Formats: sequence, C-alpha cells, structure tokens
Amino acid sequence: AAPAAAADDQASPPPPPAESPAPAPLPPPKEKEPDGDESAVSRVYDATVIGEPQAVRREAKGRVWDKLAAARVVYLGEAELVPDPDDRVLELEIVTKLAARCADAERRMSLALEAFPCDLQQQLDDFMSGRIDGSILKLYTSHWPSERWQEYEPLLNFCRDNGIKLVASGTPLQVKRTVQAEGIGGLSKAERKEYAPPAGSGFISGFRSGRSFIENITSTRDSPFGPNSYLSAQARVVDDYTMSQIVMKELNGRDPPGLLIVVAGASHLIYGSRGTGVPARVSKKLPKKGQVVVLLDPERQSIRREGQIPVADFLWYSAAKTCTRNCFDRAEIARVMNAAGRRPEALPQDLQKGIDLGVVSPEILQNFFDLDKNPVMTELIHRFQGFRERLLADPKFLQRLAIEEAISISTTLLAQYERRKGRFFEEIDYVLTDTIRGSVVDFFTVWLPAPTISVLSFTDNDSGQSLGFVRGLLGSLPDNAFQKNTFGQNWNMNQRVAAVIVGGLKLAGVGFISSVGAGVSSDLLYAARGVLKPSVSVGAGRKRAPVLKSAAVYSCFLGTSANLRYQILAYLQSLNQCS
Repeated sequence: AAPAAAADDQASPPPPPAESPAPAPLPPPKEKEPDGDESAVSRVYDATVIGEPQAVRREAKGRVWDKLAAARVVYLGEAELVPDPDDRVLELEIVTKLAARCADAERRMSLALEAFPCDLQQQLDDFMSGRIDGSILKLYTSHWPSERWQEYEPLLNFCRDNGIKLVASGTPLQVKRTVQAEGIGGLSKAERKEYAPPAGSGFISGFRSGRSFIENITSTRDSPFGPNSYLSAQARVVDDYTMSQIVMKELNGRDPPGLLIVVAGASHLIYGSRGTGVPARVSKKLPKKGQVVVLLDPERQSIRREGQIPVADFLWYSAAKTCTRNCFDRAEIARVMNAAGRRPEALPQDLQKGIDLGVVSPEILQNFFDLDKNPVMTELIHRFQGFRERLLADPKFLQRLAIEEAISISTTLLAQYERRKGRFFEEIDYVLTDTIRGSVVDFFTVWLPAPTISVLSFTDNDSGQSLGFVRGLLGSLPDNAFQKNTFGQNWNMNQRVAAVIVGGLKLAGVGFISSVGAGVSSDLLYAARGVLKPSVSVGAGRKRAPVLKSAAVYSCFLGTSANLRYQILAYLQSLNQCS
C-alpha cells in the first residue's frame, strides 16, 4: 500500500482554493534525449518469457519504449514496505522518455500517483496551474516520511513544467485507516458505495499462482493486523477499487485517447490483467493489450514455468542497482560463443559461473576470445586470474606493464652505473638487488590501480565471515579513482576518494616490504663479501642505512607521490579509451 497507510494523524492542511482551473495543453518537453544516450543505463527484463526474465539488449530497448508508448495505461510498481529512492529515479526516466514520444505524436499524457490521496486532486490542479508552489503542496503531504518529498519533487516539477496532468489516485487517509482498524464494515454507507467494490464482484476469491489469494492473506498468524491479515487484505481491496475507478474515469475523459501512467505499490499491479489488482479491474472495460505493467527494482527474479502467470510485462532496474542475475541478453552471449566455435565448458570456471549468473557481457566474452588467439595471452588468461581480470578490462594492460618495466630497469641500471662507475661489474650483486626491488615496485604500481573485471564477488560465497567482510569492503571500491562505471557498478564520490586512500595503503605496504627485503638482501650480501673476500670488502668504513627507517621513508613515498601519480595516469588512460 502507499506510504499514507502507515501515517499518523496530522493537523488539517490549509483549505484549498475555491476554483479548479482546466489543465493546460501539453507542450513539447523542455529537454528531449534519444533513447540510447543514457550514460548510466538502466536494465530492462522481459518478464513474459518462460523461465527466468530475459535481459533486453541496449540496442533493442527502443522496442520496449515503443510498446510503452503504444499502450493506454502504463503501470509503474514501486517498493512499498521499504520505499526505494531509486524507484523515483526510474519513474522520472520513464516519464521523461514517454513525454517526449507523446509530444512527437501530439498525444496527451497524465500521471496518476497513489501517494496522493484522491481528495487532494484540487491541490494538484492548483500546483499544475501555478496557483500554489511546491512549498504549499508539501504541506498537504505531512503524512509522508521526511525524505519522501525530496524524492518526488523532481517528478512533480517535470510534470508541471511540461503540462503533464497530475492525478491523485490514492484512497483518502481517513477511509484507509477506518478499513485497517474495523474493516469495510466500519465505513459509512456513502463511503462503501464510493470506495468499496460491490458485493459479489469476485476480486477476493483470487487467482492461482502457486497459492490462492485467500491462502496468501490467511497464512500469517502472528498478528491479526499484520500485512497479510484479513483487515489488511480488505484495505488492499479498497485501494485497488479506488485506483481502478480513478483510472477508468481518467481514460473515459480523454478524447482522443491519451497515455496514462499510474505509479502505485507493486502489490496492486502484479500479474497484470490476470491478477486481482488494478489492471485486472480495469481490463473489464479496457482491452488487455492496452495495459503494460512494469515493476521497478524488484528484489527477486522468479523462474516462470509453463502455465504460470507472468508477474509483469517488464522488470526495470536502476543503474545504481548491483546486477546479480541475467544482466545481459542470453541470445547475444550464445551468438558470440557460436561465432568463436567455443563451448562454455572450455572457459575458466569463474567465467562459466559468470555466464550462468548473467554477469558476463557479450563484449567481455568477445575480448576473451580475441585475447585467446595469442599463445602468450592464452597462457596468461587461462592460468592467472589476476592477468585475466586486468586484460579483460584493458587489452593493452600487458603493453603498459612492459613499457613501465623497461623504463624502470633501464633507468635503474643507468643510475647504478653513474653511481658506481668502474665498480659496476664488481658490485653487480648490489646492482641486481636494487634493480629487482625497483622492478617489483613498478610492477605493483601498475598492477594495483589497473581496472579489473571480476565475477568472483558474484560467484565466491564460501569465504569465512571476516574474510568475506574484507572482500566485500574492497570489492565495493573501484580499482582507481577514475575507473569507469559498468553494469551494476555506480561508484560515488566517497568510494572514489576511498579508492585513492586504499590504493595508497596498498602501495605503501608494497614499498615497505620490498624495501625491507632489498635492505636485508643487501646486508646479507655485504656480510657474505666480508667473509669470502675481506680484502675487497666494499665500503668497509661506510655506515649502513637503517633498514626499517629506509623502508618507512620509501613506503611513504610510494603511498603518496607514486600513488597520486598513477591515479592520474589511470585517469589519462581512461580519457584515451573514451576518445
């Protein structure tokens, strides 16, 4: 049910104005974006197929918009028990795109909101006409949680600015509270006539999707007033009936037919015209093909078997939501596999599991097959997980690493030669120690901030609690502060700043360990020289640098200067990839 269902009684809002102006005609939207120009792409699934919902390819998303724009009513089902702010982002996205299409077709569009009780229609009309502003309209939503207005405000402002009529479709608060406390029998005769379905309408008897509606509403014995209690079921029926009556009134009042978008709780919309909610009631007077049901950010994707009713037409996920199941079109994955002449069994196990979960895109799979054509790359991507993750994200990673190592080794050898001159070959063991240390450090300075594509976070669930927590924490951060967002990854500014700090700590650790290793090795070589060749002992009178102090200074250098430098290099590389 809408958030108003659980609200406490509030002070009476200010009285509404006396006159109700006619809604303004629909002008073209102020901004119109092509359907495929989204930088952070939301994910759409076809829920009408047999089996698991099928991901819709980005290039095929236009057909989804065509189906929505051709309907008479589009239902958007949002979360109810725990409202999700991302739902409002999706609602604005969908309304914006459909408004542009309706403007092109010179078709009127309306938006019905369950969150506004129907006795607030006058206030919505005044807001649309500019007689009251958002601050006044907000006073009538005092039953909402404090953050809810900020979530809905962009959507309301867009509708006002583009002439999209707002329709209040929720049950009045007093009626809903009476039904939740006393049942439909607690309503007055006039209220029952207006808000309750006629006796014998058949919408309580329910349909079958595993269990009947009656079995569902009577399965909870914890509380007679719980979400599945009979009183709550009556409240739901009243909500469904009220919304369906308002939807039909809005549809019948439009000539020529326009597009109506209905935003309501998901439980009022599931199973579409074959359920017990609003679409089923409307379908008695409207062709079934004229309605489309979209569920926003549903928590689960259930497997649909033969004969079962589709829960909705589409499942629509925000770009901010982590993708954990069937994120990409299976037909495209199969096409790439067939074109390469490969079978899933020949792939590394993590990629096999990633394809099964739907978290491996066709582009990643194609990159893997392209790399697999080179014998050297084949050994690396099949035998070493780390190389595979980095090469899939950046096929030129090996070239970058080779260039960095070549520069590191050559500059270290030149510096050692300038320092030792004629003693260079005599002290070659010290030269090699410093060169190896520099090579190891430069390897990790390139390795650690390099972008990766890993499916281990989706497939590895067997770690211990503490290890799993650490992996989850590190897995939630980008590899570098400027890494591009991918499907299911939408890093915010705090996570990117944390990536710089964590990257600095990693490099500081590498610098400390490598410096201690190089210092200890150098001291061992120095001691060995003193035993084997006392007469040619190098620098016998010189004071040796403290190992731990040198390691601490070197680790601070890597964690600050080198870390920031390579974070910036990662940013420049990302610009080159985009160009």
